Amino acid sequence: MIVWIAFFVLIFSFLALDLGVFNKTPHIISNKEAAKWTVIWMMLSLCFSGIVFWLYQEAYVSNPTGLKPLTATIKYITGYLIELSLSIDNIFVIALIFAAFKIPQKYQHRILFWGIIGAIVFRGLMIFFGVLLINKFSWTTYLFGGFLVFSAIKMLFTKDEDEFEPKESLVYKLLGKIIPITTHTDKEHFFIIKDNKTFATPLFVALVVIEVMDVLFAVDSVPAILAITSDPFLVFSSNIFAILGLRSMYFFLANMLERFSHLEYSLIAILSFVGLKMLFHEFVEIPEWISLCFIALSLLVGVLISLNAAPKENA
Repeated sequence: MIVWIAFFVLIFSFLALDLGVFNKTPHIISNKEAAKWTVIWMMLSLCFSGIVFWLYQEAYVSNPTGLKPLTATIKYITGYLIELSLSIDNIFVIALIFAAFKIPQKYQHRILFWGIIGAIVFRGLMIFFGVLLINKFSWTTYLFGGFLVFSAIKMLFTKDEDEFEPKESLVYKLLGKIIPITTHTDKEHFFIIKDNKTFATPLFVALVVIEVMDVLFAVDSVPAILAITSDPFLVFSSNIFAILGLRSMYFFLANMLERFSHLEYSLIAILSFVGLKMLFHEFVEIPEWISLCFIALSLLVGVLISLNAAPKENA
């Protein structure tokens, strides 16, 4: 319980510094600033693996039958890379949502900040119930594994023209029935009052749509990390650090998403790998370091092929 409380204090301290100090004034985030923060968040996430090693070393001393510290650390890094890679699809969708609702660049960070608060809550609930199901009903491992393989196959055969249209989504239509929506924005405000009536601004609408889409993406990502470990702390911490880095990564990659078009095949490979690992876990035991190497190599190959193919496709 002390570890969990300390972790939440750490995360919310990061968020308070983010909004209250570094991004107190809304501004357009440059590629240089986004790149800097992307590196900072990745370094913080990897440095946290040292804390994971220390925590599980302390636990292993008192309980030698528990998870070994090095194994726990590898599982954390592997889970983090899985969540980070599967977040790439989120970036594409976030860019579509911001474009559809014409969100000014200087206010996009504020939306993503509050989106993280909701993501922490919803991801936490999904992880809690996912771990509960796997520990209580072992057959759900096969269910999650089959779902991941299905998701990979679906991603492979989904055509580019099947694009998500935010304004045509069920979320947007339902929200419009709950609260009036205006097309006008008032600085960074989520709501405005006109004629004694409260209206939701495009910023709030974009926030709600992004939250719902994050939950849908978590349906893939949470089972994927559960294929690596069912330890709640490792699953949750790797998830949250990946989400924290997603905002800066969005601003870093938003203007060059086309250059990483082949990265989708890396995600398909990763989903297929973790799905098959869950399906055949009773017959084939894959060492943790092999899982980590496969996922890291898949991402590296996808990035290199995308960067190499981009100049040829633009020629």
